Amino acid sequence: MGYCRLVLLVFSVCVGNITSFECDMDAKICETSLVIDYKLTMTSLVSGKKICARGGQLYNCDDTNDINPIPLSEVITADGWGQEKLVIVANSSLSNLPIIVYKDQRLIINVINNLLSETVTVHWHGLLQKNTPWMDGVGFITQCPILQGQSFRFDFIANPAGTYWYHSHVGMQRGMGLNGPLIIKERNQSYSEIEEHIMTVQGWNHDWGAVQDYYAGFNFTSGLINGRGRYYTNITTNEHNEAPLETFNVEQGKQYRFRVINVGAMHSFRISVDDHDITLIASDGKDFNPVNAESFIFSPGERFDFILTANQSIDNYWIRAVTFDDKEVQRAEAILRYKTASLIDPVTSRKPCTPSSKCLVINCPFSFFPETDYIICKRFDEMRRPGNDPAPSPTGNKTFKEFFLNFGFPGRNFTPASVNGIQFVLPKVSALTQPQEIDVTCDNAGCGEDKICTCMHSISINPNEIVQLVLLNMGKGRVEAHPIHLHGYSYYVLKMGYATYDNITGDVISQNKDINCRGEGDQNQSFCNNATWSDPSWLGGNVPDMELEHPPRKDTLLIPSGSYAVLRIRAGNWGVWLMHCHIARHFQDGMGLVINDSFALQSKLPPPEGFPVCRSFPYETKNTTSTGAQTDDVVEADKAAENGELDA
Repeated sequence: MGYCRLVLLVFSVCVGNITSFECDMDAKICETSLVIDYKLTMTSLVSGKKICARGGQLYNCDDTNDINPIPLSEVITADGWGQEKLVIVANSSLSNLPIIVYKDQRLIINVINNLLSETVTVHWHGLLQKNTPWMDGVGFITQCPILQGQSFRFDFIANPAGTYWYHSHVGMQRGMGLNGPLIIKERNQSYSEIEEHIMTVQGWNHDWGAVQDYYAGFNFTSGLINGRGRYYTNITTNEHNEAPLETFNVEQGKQYRFRVINVGAMHSFRISVDDHDITLIASDGKDFNPVNAESFIFSPGERFDFILTANQSIDNYWIRAVTFDDKEVQRAEAILRYKTASLIDPVTSRKPCTPSSKCLVINCPFSFFPETDYIICKRFDEMRRPGNDPAPSPTGNKTFKEFFLNFGFPGRNFTPASVNGIQFVLPKVSALTQPQEIDVTCDNAGCGEDKICTCMHSISINPNEIVQLVLLNMGKGRVEAHPIHLHGYSYYVLKMGYATYDNITGDVISQNKDINCRGEGDQNQSFCNNATWSDPSWLGGNVPDMELEHPPRKDTLLIPSGSYAVLRIRAGNWGVWLMHCHIARHFQDGMGLVINDSFALQSKLPPPEGFPVCRSFPYETKNTTSTGAQTDDVVEADKAAENGELDA
């Protein structure tokens, strides 16, 4: 049996060289470790000395003559801000530690929690976890959080092939740096001969930690690509702190596959490469027919793969990741460097979009850019998947279910993040493995139309049911956009219905009229907790203009304000699967629910032997006496011991 193993050890002294893990193609079992620890930015992982950025290089701050540059691999730079920031990272790497394996290999990852005062879990974003739902890595949903000093052995089959990633699913740790790429390659794929580059993108706040971001709001100070960026003191005049950037090396005349992952906690980005068109070929691990474009937009959790042809003159070119925040446009940058080009920053400009040469942008979360931008928008549901992979249809004896799920902030005096007005709360136990102990169900929570309630929101589905999910961002509580991620499934995107936009300014005019929010008032007043189709004939899977033969597939999709998306899955991947907004603050505030898939199977297929359990103390279940009775028993036993009535 082929066997590939790499265990990265962290001793009491810091190890500076960052090592990614790639399993041998012929191995059947691949094993590695992720050691979770605190680190400081702009501090040497080798010497512990403070590091300063000058001229795109790193130096010990006491090296005033800039004689001995420090290798980038020895420093977590982030945006090069002079004040150190505490981060939480795996194997001393900020968002830049790829795990690369091949389809159908057994992947074993030992997650070791070396944090001083925090629990942790690691979610494998996009993997279906068929027959291993306990390995999805969501604290209090599929497992108990990993306590300080403990470890957890994740063991699952790497399938399907595609671009995925891993990240913490506890609190705001993802925004503190605990994330990285997870790539599953086909053994014989059509692009296997093409060299690949992996690129993570995120917004960054060097002023305070991610927990404070939750309470005070995310303060975007810089953008990072592969954990590196620059702090701009004046973005208009390009004044910055000279921190080093990530460089992607190419050779003229060759093609390269870029796997791009939005690992951020808040912002969407538009990705482009100066003077180069890109050919988009996949998203969220699923291929679609190639599309040539100037750029694409993606939100937290989404991934896109594109092919770049190095067909320009030998030089350096900017890779741009630009936000479109209403307040101020922010950016992250990296360098595309042709072989033999000078080791300097690019001086290139973004491709101009003109009336005679308009730019095509893929995955727009709106219908139009302003008319004078000369940009054509293409929604994701306009992509087409190749081959024979039609959407599941309710034929024969297959049951069809349809759920309308509105993600927003409805309410009057109290406006929490919610789905259908239900603010999601986690149980105090592992929901998948301790279901009888869940005490936060919605049975008596007072939920309903135009009401707000707080509980563990869940919907149930059964094997082979055809499930249609209509995701909404509508009603009184709608905001800009929500990237919605479903664990355990890759769903079919059948249709997207956007708000009505002004085709001159690009502004929203009204919410989509296909949806009847019901409740009190019109669409702008109703909480939209109990939505349905405005045309009743659309019920039962009869929505017009759905793409059923070659629909694209995703696991994370951005739902714009005033809009909806129609998704489908075939139930049967048994487990408890979280569905939530992937903006970190939104989920932490309650914008999520769980899909309880094939509950009868869950009890017949127990978790691995010795799987951890967790609960509050004292606790009460349906099969035990009340906590009060238990306490009384303890008190009586204690009195008996004091009176010498019990044996020592």
